[in-house]
Amino acid sequence: MKTEINIIWEDLHEELFKFISGKIKDEHLAKDIHQEVFIKIQTNIHQLKHTSKITSWVYQITRNTIIDYFRKTKIKNIAIGDLDIPETESNNFEYANLTNCINSKIDSLSAEHKEAIVLTSFKNYSQKELAQHLKISYSGTKSRVQKAREILKDNILDCPNVDSDSSGKIIDFENNEG
Repeated sequence: MKTEINIIWEDLHEELFKFISGKIKDEHLAKDIHQEVFIKIQTNIHQLKHTSKITSWVYQITRNTIIDYFRKTKIKNIAIGDLDIPETESNNFEYANLTNCINSKIDSLSAEHKEAIVLTSFKNYSQKELAQHLKISYSGTKSRVQKAREILKDNILDCPNVDSDSSGKIIDFENNEG
């Protein structure tokens, strides 16, 4: 296992730091997040079932760690573009294609549904905060967010490379290009 961590470090540490630095402008904070990502990798490497998906797994951990940072600090005045975290910097086209598809599906939502998704999912607004922001009722906000998520889920299931179970739950994605 230690060898795997060393290989991941050698292959990805610089790329991941650039990726994190692109989202977190404070260099010291970016270094802290970078270190936290590798601690999570080392702690959870035993959970990785398919080593062929290691790069996308590492980027998912990185993405989640960055999002956790924003949740903890409750930063709500960052541009939506700053929260678009696709893996375009890496050679893992499989993950990049998936995130590009998801981002395009978010962009294709109506303005009110897009706003509901972006503010609740990426800017960490609670539904009550969203209701206040939109100046609509809490129950109306809940309905809007639920409808937006439903539309987005249906649209994402149309993305190439997305596998779902019989209930429509996304279970995996893979590269179908030969």
